[in-house]
Amino acid sequence: MEDKQTLIDMFKFHGHKCWASAAGLRAGLAALRALGVERSGAKSLHAVLETGYHHAAECFGDGVQYATGCTFGKSNISKDPKGKLAVRVIDKKNNKAVRISFKPVLREKIRNSAFMKKRASAVPPTEIPEEEQWEVVYLIWDAYEEDVLSIGKVYDCELAPTEELMRMVICDGCGEMVAESYMRVVNGKPVCIDCAGYDV
Repeated sequence: MEDKQTLIDMFKFHGHKCWASAAGLRAGLAALRALGVERSGAKSLHAVLETGYHHAAECFGDGVQYATGCTFGKSNISKDPKGKLAVRVIDKKNNKAVRISFKPVLREKIRNSAFMKKRASAVPPTEIPEEEQWEVVYLIWDAYEEDVLSIGKVYDCELAPTEELMRMVICDGCGEMVAESYMRVVNGKPVCIDCAGYDV
């Protein structure tokens, strides 16, 4: 079993305690083990989340981010929105990848928990009693890995390298810094998209 402190630290990152972020944390940690790699401090890994948008279980993604170090800020995580609690983690150095998905073995226990009944009634997770938060978290955290995760075989996967653009330019309109590739030219002056007044 993983160190509980890792779980606690992930919840600080995520903002609240819930089963889906705990599942994402376990999925991310399992991917690191399967690939034989460490958490990405730069861009050695890339994660592809299969979660979608606007559903409660998207919290899975924050668990994955915390475990793998693949973050939207570093642009080494992306979405392939299928509404699934699954992630593909790619080791860019060795051109290997693995897909991890959440198994629905504990689905009914999760759904029938006091936490989820309150969430279904639109109670924010932070307003649910602490013991009820932990009850549903422990369903995931304390379960055998085979009851929580489906771990695919490691397979060959090569990502095309992307160039990291470093140059920032000051917008002549608002004075804010903008990545050079997002600048527009209006009346011969460099301006941001907002100041340019057009998107193209």
